[in-house]
Amino acid sequence: MLQITDVPIYHKGPAAAVLDALAVLASPPRSLCMSATGAHGLVEAEKDKSFKKIVQAFYCNLPDGMPLVWLGKAKGFPGMARCYGPDFFAAVLSQTAGMQHITHFFCGGKPGVAEKLQQQVGVRFNNFQIGGTYSPPFAPLQESDWESLTTSIEKAKASIIWIGLSTPKQERFAMELARRTRVHLIITVGAAFDFYTGSKPQAPRWMQQNGLEWFFRLCTEPRRLWRRYLEIVPKFVFYGTADLLKSLLKRKTA
Repeated sequence: MLQITDVPIYHKGPAAAVLDALAVLASPPRSLCMSATGAHGLVEAEKDKSFKKIVQAFYCNLPDGMPLVWLGKAKGFPGMARCYGPDFFAAVLSQTAGMQHITHFFCGGKPGVAEKLQQQVGVRFNNFQIGGTYSPPFAPLQESDWESLTTSIEKAKASIIWIGLSTPKQERFAMELARRTRVHLIITVGAAFDFYTGSKPQAPRWMQQNGLEWFFRLCTEPRRLWRRYLEIVPKFVFYGTADLLKSLLKRKTA
């Protein structure tokens, strides 16, 4: 198993990740959590040990960014490939189109984004099995909010709950939902909701493939993101390098 800074990271590639998700849908519901995580998630896990325990408990952490892929390959997983959250979302929605027993539920985005996404997945992926949507408030959810949300999920008979928030909020949200609901999968996909509704621009593929998506997003939202990336980029380089050296040392002494 590949671990980066003690967080398990999926290394079998995007096609296998989709097949694994479909296999979970064919088994009894266990509210398994999956994340599309990148450098931001691993830095947050190093800063906050309670958050690290959450992602360590997830069924699967997909490598959403190229830096994780490069680090995984350096640690001895040459076949590793990026599992980009928006692409994974699109693949699963496409694969489950027409499957009447598979219902999706969208949580995240500003008011109206999840509803717009429901319309978009019908057009883009021919998937109309969307049981409901929910836009969480900026303030922490009260017990009455959780009760209302879980009731909506139960009424929708949801199979997959998709969460489109920011890290670490979305992973904490997923874990709390897993405790309160009984579905097959709860999957965090970050900005995928905003990309597919056109709320935010998506980085060109060449920038994504070269690990420059963070730079594109910084250029499009400098006021919101400059502090985040000023912290994340150097810290990930430090943590990643330390983790790689530790791994190489273990191999050398084994």
